[in-house]
Amino acid sequence: MAEIFLSPRQHRMDSCFMEQFREYASKQSGLSLSDYWDLYNWSIESFEDFWGIAASFLNIKFHQEPQKVYAKGRLLRSGEWFPGATLNFAENLMPAFSEKVFLTAYQEGMPVRYLSGQDIWKQVAGCAASLKKKGVKKGDRIAGVLKNGPEAVIAMLAATSLGAIWSSCSPDFGVNGIVDRLGQIKPKVLFFSTSYVYSGKQFNCIPVLEEVISQISGIDTIVGVKGTEQKVDPSYWKDWETFLDPSASPDDLKFETVSFSDPLYIMFSSGTTGVPKCIVHGVGGTLLQHKKELILHTGLSEGKKLFYFTTCGWMMWNWMVSALGTGAGIVTFDGAVNQPDLGALWRLIAKEKVSVFGTSPKFLSACMNGQISPSDEGVDQKLETILSTGSPLLPEHFAWVKSHLGDELQLSSICGGTDIISCFMLGNPTLPIHQGQIQGPGLGMAIEAWQEDGTPVVGKKAELVCTKPFVSMPIGFWNDPNDAKYHSAYFDAWPGRDVWHHGDFIEITDKRGVIVYGRSDATLNPGGVRIGTAEIYRQVENLVEIDDSIASGHPIEGDTDILLFVKMAEGHTLDDLLIKNIKNIIKRELTPRHVPAKIYSVIDIPYTRSGKKVEMAVTKAIHGEEVMNKSALANPESLDYFLNFSDIKD
Repeated sequence: MAEIFLSPRQHRMDSCFMEQFREYASKQSGLSLSDYWDLYNWSIESFEDFWGIAASFLNIKFHQEPQKVYAKGRLLRSGEWFPGATLNFAENLMPAFSEKVFLTAYQEGMPVRYLSGQDIWKQVAGCAASLKKKGVKKGDRIAGVLKNGPEAVIAMLAATSLGAIWSSCSPDFGVNGIVDRLGQIKPKVLFFSTSYVYSGKQFNCIPVLEEVISQISGIDTIVGVKGTEQKVDPSYWKDWETFLDPSASPDDLKFETVSFSDPLYIMFSSGTTGVPKCIVHGVGGTLLQHKKELILHTGLSEGKKLFYFTTCGWMMWNWMVSALGTGAGIVTFDGAVNQPDLGALWRLIAKEKVSVFGTSPKFLSACMNGQISPSDEGVDQKLETILSTGSPLLPEHFAWVKSHLGDELQLSSICGGTDIISCFMLGNPTLPIHQGQIQGPGLGMAIEAWQEDGTPVVGKKAELVCTKPFVSMPIGFWNDPNDAKYHSAYFDAWPGRDVWHHGDFIEITDKRGVIVYGRSDATLNPGGVRIGTAEIYRQVENLVEIDDSIASGHPIEGDTDILLFVKMAEGHTLDDLLIKNIKNIIKRELTPRHVPAKIYSVIDIPYTRSGKKVEMAVTKAIHGEEVMNKSALANPESLDYFLNFSDIKD
């Protein structure tokens, strides 16, 4: 039984928005909702009442009020949220028109930039006016291949103010990665960064742009955002500064009326097992879900700042930008986290008085191994919350954060995905934190852990499902007649059972917390027992000799051998003694079934651009199968070892 690692602080609970909402929901519903679990149970049992009351509490600005909250469909995915309601996404995000800074931009190789509310309004007005002159209208696709900076935020707000659909990816994707995504949706306008700097090196993006536009038809207008280069000749594209209409006034900015379920974003799956899926998310559902998570679960509000380390190719960018709709400011960052050293992000947090910092277990591990102390870099109690996603947060990360930042900090492991552009389970200021567990499910998210026969279980590993509709379900896939691909992706696992199957292997604990063991398709099956890869990583990556690891399954004589690949920490090598020690630890802390048959040393571990290990790509590579879309990886060269892996192929 997991002991309480951190208890909620009473002074924070008394003033937090979750408590305010609990009292508001009690009054509006006529029920006595005494604690979070009363509130949560009501939110899933009476989900229509919950989402309607949440929309009111969270101040969703409607042009036209909804006729009702939910019009039931024949199936979970076929209902309609807030029918009759109209609104505009950008309007709901625009900050106060004031001199207060709402956007702070850090980009490697460039000076820090500060944009006030007035700056944002003027630039969005100028960009929207120019887009409108180019004929952009409701439903058109606008795309950005951009660094994480002000221009991406401004372009998105301008596009969505007109009712257009926004998609983005980062400029390091490469030609195939960009074409595989944007080629499917054929944007009318393309914004792109002409260069970016990473680890002190400048990368020229124009050759990539030229290849991309030669392969994607229908792009009418190209807008370039210059980086640190001194001179770029925009012979076939508009420069950002000259594209913005200087005559446009913030008073001229109009917000196109759209329906609650009209498309807002087209997001893309990682694409490591095939061409990326084009997941379409709706205007109102994205807005309401994000505000619920940012305000109630995270505690953002006016006067606070969110800094999330992300790129424009990850859903956390979309989530981060929605923080503007809470009245909070955002800090964007583009570049290497270790320039000039691993303390750089912590110094940024201290300087900008960041309230909420979003990161990954990988970054926390690097700080642990590099003996970085956030408090030594000036971080103090202004930092209220750390969010972590991308992969499971290990117990050692919890201990490190507590030892360096104290027990007042809220450490929230969060988990959801691009598929829902939000979280199924995340942090909560009113609940205790149990080491190694996500605190619990989000309001309105009726999650369960199902065994293969469809039986829900507690305290056992099983499949993550959601049994009730929620507002941020995709409205479909792009170019998917009759929703065939959409249905196959999420609703085929249990024929006859109308539930969302997410594809994560989890455990709901007796504390109602959640442990994530990895993706379902990456689970291992030695002796017919399902094992989540994260279980192994939790043990191995706690060793000082190991920097990172990835596991794969190899079928042999009707069973499965576990193969473990480890990236060694600097100054260490993999020898027989260490191999024996790794196996003994895994056997002692887990089970004999978890023990790898063989352990190998590799130079690097492959990750997606959103920081997720790609076990399936490794499995395909070592078995001589084609690995699709290597451009979807952040470090595709890391696959070379696995593609040439000889132990199995020979």
